Formats: sequence, structure tokens, C-alpha cells
Amino acid sequence: MEKILDKPNHTPEFKKRRGLNWMTLGLTYAAMYMARYNFGFANKQLSDTYGFSKTEIGTIITVSTLIYGLSAIFNGPIADRWGGRKAMITGAIGASVFNLAFGMAAYMGFLGTGTFMLFYLASMWTLNQYFQSYSALALIKVNAGWFHVSERGVFSAIFGSMIQSGRFFVYMLMTTALVAGLPWQWKFFIPSAIVAVFTFLTFLFVKDSPKDAGLDEFDPQDATSGDTEKITLAYVAKKVFTNPIAITIAAAEFCTGLVRKGFEEWFPRYMQEVHHLNLDNPVFQRNAFAIVIAGIAGAFVAGFASDKLFGHRRPPVAFFGYLLQVISLSVVTMTSNLTLIIAAFTVNSLAISMVHSMLSGTASMDFGGKRAAATAAGMFDGMQYIGGSVMGIGAGWLLDTYGWGVWGPSMIGFSAIGGILMIKLWNARPSRGGH
Repeated sequence: MEKILDKPNHTPEFKKRRGLNWMTLGLTYAAMYMARYNFGFANKQLSDTYGFSKTEIGTIITVSTLIYGLSAIFNGPIADRWGGRKAMITGAIGASVFNLAFGMAAYMGFLGTGTFMLFYLASMWTLNQYFQSYSALALIKVNAGWFHVSERGVFSAIFGSMIQSGRFFVYMLMTTALVAGLPWQWKFFIPSAIVAVFTFLTFLFVKDSPKDAGLDEFDPQDATSGDTEKITLAYVAKKVFTNPIAITIAAAEFCTGLVRKGFEEWFPRYMQEVHHLNLDNPVFQRNAFAIVIAGIAGAFVAGFASDKLFGHRRPPVAFFGYLLQVISLSVVTMTSNLTLIIAAFTVNSLAISMVHSMLSGTASMDFGGKRAAATAAGMFDGMQYIGGSVMGIGAGWLLDTYGWGVWGPSMIGFSAIGGILMIKLWNARPSRGGH
């Protein structure tokens, strides 16, 4: 296996243009996160308004999340052919439109409060998730063309913090007294407008590669460096879907998604129903903010540890993330003490972010390479969301049937499996040209 070269010496012009590129792209992705994580804060309100059970709400989560996962797998090769800029603009337009359409259900009384309304909401949220699936692929595709392998851990940490800022803003927005007191549809109208603004900024400022920005190209020394084949479906499929390392990461990402979705979609309702905290309760707000800050910290911890401690290896960092998930979910299972639970939620958020930034964010660039990064990201992110789809109707049914006591245990085993898979890949690194 070839030695990875030291970090290249970029010109000030390159660094300035790259900064503008990733800042715009990262904030656009953060805005799209706002249009994705808003659902959890409307979860209980939708039940209160239309009489939906947790299982029915879970149906919306499962169908939309499953479509995201499948779409990410199939849209990866499309993003590799289109380029990340076009893919991001496409996804952002769709996310804005269908968040607006979801909220418009509040004014469609003719749909009633039963099956037709549930079908409409599930359809609109599923279409939102379809377009959302382009966002991670697009971000990773563009980044793969601008960042050397030796830079990707640290810069993925920066991007991870920008992504987590989307959660921060949606949590801040949804827990303010003003928005928390508004009808549920405004939890979708406001993110829709914000995404629309950043879509326009992406159109103005983002370029797929240094060459597209009028600069010299450079070799990132990843899995497709030196390849000259035309980027076709067969090429990217061979690079990614036949790579045993990529397949193992995809299996781990299934576990990541189940835990991530099971936690993030349901914890606001858990706090409301088990601990009787309204969204604008100061304790709930502090918990929500701590979760976001921990997510940002997790991205930085993972990025720096990967590059500085583990020689650009991603699996060891992901292993420690899975281990922390097991510990955190065990605490949630064994205690009803609110302080301990908030601490466990915070650590769990840090752990999920560590795994997500290493596998979906960084390993996809490493093992897919600049030319097939979106395909790898689609495979990893897609499997994550396919796993997450289990925790929609599955978690809803479990909670309706057995109560909140089964919530933590339903996720612990999958974190453990993810950790075992990372031990298997402990020393995996990308090799130049994929050899």
C-alpha cells in the first residue's frame, strides 16, 4: 500500500476560493438539515392535531426514510455524472418545495384527519426526503475534488460542525416560545424559505472543482487518482460496489442509521411524554442545545483523531463512537434520572456524529475517490437511512405496544455490531488508484 503524501502546499488564491466554496456548500447543507430535522419537533403536534398514533407517525418516518436510503444509492452515480453543484441545487429546490407542500396540509381540510391526510403527509415528506438524498452526495462529491486525503479528516470536522449547525438552528428555532407556540405548519414553512435562499447562493458561488473555478487541478491521492476511464455507471459501480471495505462500511452504516434515526426522530417526543417537558421549557432547550454542541464536538474530535492520532484511518475513530453509543443507550435504559439522561443524550449525540463524519463524510471520499465519491457516499448514506427506516414504524409500534422502556434497548445491539465491524477494518486506508 502506498504511503500517503504530506498535506500539499496550496496557494493563497486556492485556499480563499476553496473557503468560499465549502462555506457556501456547508451552509446550504445545514439549511437542508433544518428542513429534515424539523419533523421530530412536529411529531407530537401532528398526533394531537389529527389523532395519529405513534405507529402512524412512524409510518411517515419509515416510508420517507426508506426512500431517502434507496434514492441515495441510485442517485450517487447520477451525482458523479452531473457534478456536486448541480446535484445540490436540485436537492435544495426539492427540499424547499416539499417542506412548503407538507405545511400546506394544514389548509387542506377536505383531506380530513384520517387515511387521506396521512397519505398526503407521507407522500410530501417522502418527496422531501428523495430530494434531500442529493445533498450529502453533492457535498461529498464537491469536497472530494478540493481536498487532499491528508486534509479530509480535519476538514470533514469543519464541515461536520457546519452540518450540525443546521441542527442547532432548527433546535433553536423550534424551541423558542414564538415558533413553539405557532401552528405546526410553520415548522415547515420557515425552513422552506431558508433553504430557498441558500439554493440561490449555491448557484452563485459553488464550483465542482478548482479547474471549474479557474485554478489548476491537483491530485487528491485517493482511490481513483490516476484513473483515466470515462465516469460511467459501470465504472463507479465497479469502484464501489465490488470493494469489500466499502461493503463492510455500508453494513456498519445500516447500524448507524438505525441508532441515529431512532434517537433523533423520537427524543423530542420522549422528553415531552416521559419527562413532561414542553418544547419551550428551559430544561428541554438546554438539552437540545447540548445535543447539538456535542454533535459539533464529535465531528472535530473524530476529524483530528483520525488525521493526527490514527494516520488518516477512519475505522478506529468510528469504533470509539459506537462504543460510546452503547454506553449512552445503556444509561438511558437503566435510569429515569433526568440529569443522567440528558448527559447520556449529549454523549450519544457526540458518538453518532463521530461515526457519521468518519464513515459517510470521510471514508466515502477516501474509498470512492474523487471520481466515484458520490457513489460511495450514496451507498454509505443510503444504507444508513435504510437502517433508519426501521425506527419509524418499528419504533412507533414498539412504543405503542410496550412503552418507552424498550426505546433504548432496541438500539444498543446495532451499535455493538457497528463497533465489531470497525474492528475488522481497523487498519483500512485508501490506496492510490484503488490498487
